[in-house]
Amino acid sequence: MSRPMQELRYFFTALGYFTRVPVPRWVGFEAHYMDAAARYFPLIGVLVGALGAIVYLAALHAFPAGVAVLLSMAATLWCTGAFHEDGLADCADAFGGAYTRDDALRIMRDSRIGAFGAIALIVVLALKWQTLASIPPLRCAWLIVVAHAASRTFAISYLCTLDYVRAEGKAKPVAQKMSAGAFLLAAVFGLPWLFWPDWRLGCVMIAALGAGRLMLGRYFVRRIGGYTGDCLGFAQQCFELLIYLIGLAWISS
Repeated sequence: MSRPMQELRYFFTALGYFTRVPVPRWVGFEAHYMDAAARYFPLIGVLVGALGAIVYLAALHAFPAGVAVLLSMAATLWCTGAFHEDGLADCADAFGGAYTRDDALRIMRDSRIGAFGAIALIVVLALKWQTLASIPPLRCAWLIVVAHAASRTFAISYLCTLDYVRAEGKAKPVAQKMSAGAFLLAAVFGLPWLFWPDWRLGCVMIAALGAGRLMLGRYFVRRIGGYTGDCLGFAQQCFELLIYLIGLAWISS
């Protein structure tokens, strides 16, 4: 099989894993596809963000900004199956309600949502809504794409530096160590968006995301010794919200 065709299979594997979008049957499945799929995580973010931006701009023709943002958020939540928001809620319940590492990992597995998870979802989604609704339309649409792409890039950076803490589930793409070359490709997909149209704002965002990544990574190691898939979802949501907040603060200052 040619290299471009193989990479296309990896891309579709990532698309099928991280979204509800159906993939062609010819893609098939083999275990090693999952190993390489995570490098396309930021590119999937670009596509999800583009969907959100298109829905937002289209909705503005008929609705106020607040409603348009909510419709955009609903579109991205549907597209991803609330994949990352589920990780946010699970981690909030685990880190908020557990004292030991084993308790935290057990709570993360629980499909039920607790008080900490519900509060985290309400606060994060409300902050996204109010932040985006306060930003001018074209800049808001740009930020939606930027945030979905860059937040996923920083989230998967933990695959390079931290250990996956569960013994099972090694077939998952989020359980595999990522090479520097694979992460560089992911960064090419996810980070250049930060620097257009204002490279200074992009530099501020990179610095803030880097600091946030460092602090979250240390927290994950201290609490559970590494990361889980839920931790990546939690991190992605934190980084996405951080981008929106910085974008609003930049134009408000």
